[in-house]
Amino acid sequence: MTLRKVNVVILLLLAVAFLIIVQRNLLNLGDILHMETPDASLPFESELSPELRLESVRKGEEIPVLITAVEERLGAVVAAMNSVYQNSKANVVFTIVTLNDTVDHLNVWLSNTRLKNVKYKIVIFKPELLNGKIAKDTQPLEAAKPLTFARFYLPVFIPEAEKAIYLDDDTIVQGDIQELYETNLKPGHAAAFSDDCDSASAKGIIRGAGNQNNYIGFLDFTKDAIKKLGMRANTCSFNPGVIIANLTEWRNQNITRQLEHWMELNTQEDLYSKTLAESITTPPLLIVFYKRHSTIDPMWHVRHLGTTGAGNRYSLQFVKAAKLLHWNGHYKPWGRTSSFSDVWEKWFIPDPTGKFNPVRKHTGYN
Repeated sequence: MTLRKVNVVILLLLAVAFLIIVQRNLLNLGDILHMETPDASLPFESELSPELRLESVRKGEEIPVLITAVEERLGAVVAAMNSVYQNSKANVVFTIVTLNDTVDHLNVWLSNTRLKNVKYKIVIFKPELLNGKIAKDTQPLEAAKPLTFARFYLPVFIPEAEKAIYLDDDTIVQGDIQELYETNLKPGHAAAFSDDCDSASAKGIIRGAGNQNNYIGFLDFTKDAIKKLGMRANTCSFNPGVIIANLTEWRNQNITRQLEHWMELNTQEDLYSKTLAESITTPPLLIVFYKRHSTIDPMWHVRHLGTTGAGNRYSLQFVKAAKLLHWNGHYKPWGRTSSFSDVWEKWFIPDPTGKFNPVRKHTGYN
């Protein structure tokens, strides 16, 4: 009997020990699971900056956006990039085409401001690429500056992409760039533009330039090379300040070489209109893409904000509702006399080097 009691006690002790071991193992397992699935309210999570939180969700298909950066207009580039970045959670990757003298300033501006988490690459444009393609008498024009032709070389600067967006630096994006990127291009079309006869941007006469809403405002229809194309002079023109490009079609159709051909021919035969007042990059594009381009939603390219009377042309409510604003024309929003400069200034980021300052009335800006 005594032996049996001892055995029972031993068994009870073993059972208790077993239960203690199991309990400890379960507690340890709970600790392990807690470590692998941390509480979302932990301090390190809440301390993430808004930029880092946004960056963490920027996955999926890359949206390539090309923009050019001229030293004296660098504030415009930064404002445009900021507007794109802050208004979208898409995985935007900027390609910034510039010249050597701008690289250091640009890197400082981007790395020392709220744009430090933006994905971008800088590509140096070689002006010699344009040798023999620009008439000598157009060199003094603003439009003859080499970076304005970067849009002709989209597949060169973004070789890995099948589709891309080009933006002029004097634009502000107020909508989600993903929507613009998803613009439908018709089969066989290498690009989409905004037609100048659409309802959102005013028609009319640009002072001293003639009618800039149709082809005759850009091309000389008395020249044989233009006549042979069979284009209608009153065809609605388009604005190349915003381009959605199907780069696969662009490559297959050798669009870049076609554009270069018309640039070269113009230096020999003077094919552009005598009343031309806008960018000399437009005429070759009008020829190559004549009735062979898709269209952009008018609200995704509200333009002429840099021309005389823009303040009377659009209401403030309309400007705020627009998804993309373009200050094409002589009056820029970082200058003294532009309309709706306060809308642009919302996206401007001050230059940490102090080199670039918007010109403003009744302020401390110079």
